[in-house]
Amino acid sequence: MLDTSRDQTPVPTEAVPAEEPRGCLFALSQPPLMIFLTVVASLLLLAAVHDLFLL
Repeated sequence: MLDTSRDQTPVPTEAVPAEEPRGCLFALSQPPLMIFLTVVASLLLLAAVHDLFLL
């Protein structure tokens, strides 16, 4: 079994800045996801236009 005890005193929680939770808007701001969603949306739009006007 590993010895995980530490000799140093722990840092108080007030000294460590709290990390903000990242939600859906952070995920949508990522460029690869936006490129993927743009490609999917354009394919859906192309299929809808094809069904409406060419069939």
